[in-house]
Amino acid sequence: MQNVKGTYDFFGKEQAVRQKVRSVLQEVFELYDYESMESTVLHELELLTSKYAGGDEILKEMYRFTDQGARKLGLRYDLTIPLAKVMALNPGIKLPYRRYEIGKVFRDGPVKRGRLREFLQCDVDMVGVAGPEAEAELMLIAVEVFKRLDIPVTLRWNNRRFLSEILDAVGVPAEDSLSVMLTLDKLEKIGSDGVLKEWRDKGISGPTVDEIAELIAMSGPSFSLLADRYGLKESRGAAEIRALQTLIDKLSLSDICRFDPFLSRGLSFYTGTVYEIFDAGGLYASSIGSGGRYDAIIGKLIGSEDMAYPAVGLSFGMESIMEMIRDRPIPAPTPKVVVLSIGDTMGEALMAATALRSNGIQTGMEPAGRKLKKALASLESRSIRYALLIGEEEVRTGQVRLKDMKAREEYAVPLDEALYLLEKNDA
Repeated sequence: MQNVKGTYDFFGKEQAVRQKVRSVLQEVFELYDYESMESTVLHELELLTSKYAGGDEILKEMYRFTDQGARKLGLRYDLTIPLAKVMALNPGIKLPYRRYEIGKVFRDGPVKRGRLREFLQCDVDMVGVAGPEAEAELMLIAVEVFKRLDIPVTLRWNNRRFLSEILDAVGVPAEDSLSVMLTLDKLEKIGSDGVLKEWRDKGISGPTVDEIAELIAMSGPSFSLLADRYGLKESRGAAEIRALQTLIDKLSLSDICRFDPFLSRGLSFYTGTVYEIFDAGGLYASSIGSGGRYDAIIGKLIGSEDMAYPAVGLSFGMESIMEMIRDRPIPAPTPKVVVLSIGDTMGEALMAATALRSNGIQTGMEPAGRKLKKALASLESRSIRYALLIGEEEVRTGQVRLKDMKAREEYAVPLDEALYLLEKNDA
């Protein structure tokens, strides 16, 4: 018996760290006034494979099947298309709409460090804001999250519209623009030679490939250089870049959020700004967060491209983050007090534990029949400060014995007084 390749069970310290990350994400999302959503895992195949969805690359990795009613279905491969579906099915949702969702997604792709086939995705999205303040707010969220996780990061960003304008200027046919972008997104993975070969294999002309090769060789040409070189100073893409850069400068994010003219992201539905987040220390090569603007999906799903549903999203990769912080010393959660039954007093011990829990005291229970000395030694090894002992003598006198193992003190008191002492003293 074994797990399916690319899937894992999480427990103990691993799960404690994952819960810590999840709590940080949720706290920051709600700090910025985003509300929780839980979308369906199962979707009609037609939705997941529509031309407005993830594109050919991701569809190769989608889990698809037919149910007993002969319906063609698939498992969600991200949380963006499910959000678009929710917006399309609920046109009464008030805009702007800010939501976050933390849930599992599924991709039948290659398994490697930080990449699984069943994994937790943590998304935050804003629908209904067309201006750059939406992207800037998500950048602020990313910076706050990784500050709280003590992970120094670099956020690289670009604009798909501006990149498309450059490709048009160097002679890439409009129908090949998206394909060329998606190849360019592989630059770090396959290198410049691999990118250029792939373009030639796609039939892109020699002079065009040579021009882009010259840009790549510049090692990150500036926005100003590109705009000047190709006469794009007044283009729509250039205007969007300048507007967002102005906000980035005002928010003092320039050291973290850096323009990258070759970034394009692997999904086909992005229409403007795109970004990826990386470990600033360079110890982890893959991105630990990514996203962008996708203004067209929701309107197209509704069947009306004229309806304005501008949207921007940011996704945090739980598995990638875990690869970076898994070995950090995070203490496992422990109860403040553990109740021990001595003799035939388990009923009374359970009643006492219930009373403590009803008053908000995190309370554990020791199994019946365990020797007292071994039980107390076990509690000390777990750094549990208090033990509450109930034996036949305590039942007869209406008291409990509260043992403070840190102070080496013991009190024979009624249960309500024991509760008072536990609430008064910090663990």
